[in-house]
Amino acid sequence: MDPVFRALADPTRRSLLDELFREDGQTLSALEERFSMTRFGVMKHLKRLEEASLVVTRRRGREKLHFLNPVPIRLVHDRWVSKYAEPWAAALSGLKSRLERPMEKVFEIYIRTTPERLWEAITDPEIRSKYNFGARQTSDWTPGSRYEMGAPNAPGPLGEGVNLEVDPPRRLVQSMVALWGDDVKAEGTSRVTWEIEQIADSCRLTVTHDQLREGANEQLYGGWPMILSGLKTWLETGTLLTTPGSLMYGG
Repeated sequence: MDPVFRALADPTRRSLLDELFREDGQTLSALEERFSMTRFGVMKHLKRLEEASLVVTRRRGREKLHFLNPVPIRLVHDRWVSKYAEPWAAALSGLKSRLERPMEKVFEIYIRTTPERLWEAITDPEIRSKYNFGARQTSDWTPGSRYEMGAPNAPGPLGEGVNLEVDPPRRLVQSMVALWGDDVKAEGTSRVTWEIEQIADSCRLTVTHDQLREGANEQLYGGWPMILSGLKTWLETGTLLTTPGSLMYGG
């Protein structure tokens, strides 16, 4: 059985995901208070969710925070659901929509490729357009340099920012200003961190989108599951996703 389905088969694990959907970035102690089971029991269920990549963790000082990762659910949608139930796409893309504090979103995916090839796919504008809604990102990719995001069919620039850290093929940190609509322009600057780690014959790619204001517009981060699913599909099969909106600016 697929590890995602196996993890979701247990009602307690589904409840843990519901808790992280309600409030992302919780500690083990905070989650333990929500369930009538031992701390060890909660840890055991969280471990199974981590193994299925449905939960990812980040350390903040002495605390270990748990984040809901919607990318595996997006992959399930792209593989089995989309051609039968297209309306689900919007709901899955906005899986983590409302939190009660400044927001940080963490997305994780495993891709069968090399770090060098993955870095190229992130920084090459033509390859980027194949999975990033048809948009290209251009820059000289040096620390402190600017980048611009756009597409021939777009009515104007789609985004811009600064490359804060450039460490190929391991880590890229960028500020981000969305420009594709007045509603997202008003959100100001956020930050996106790409981290690549080789795991055997594959790479673990972690994308952290943070410095988002409380209640930030979902458009800023809701597209990451589709982008990362498209990146995995392109690198592993050489084909494009055709789910609704995946190439909205494609020529």
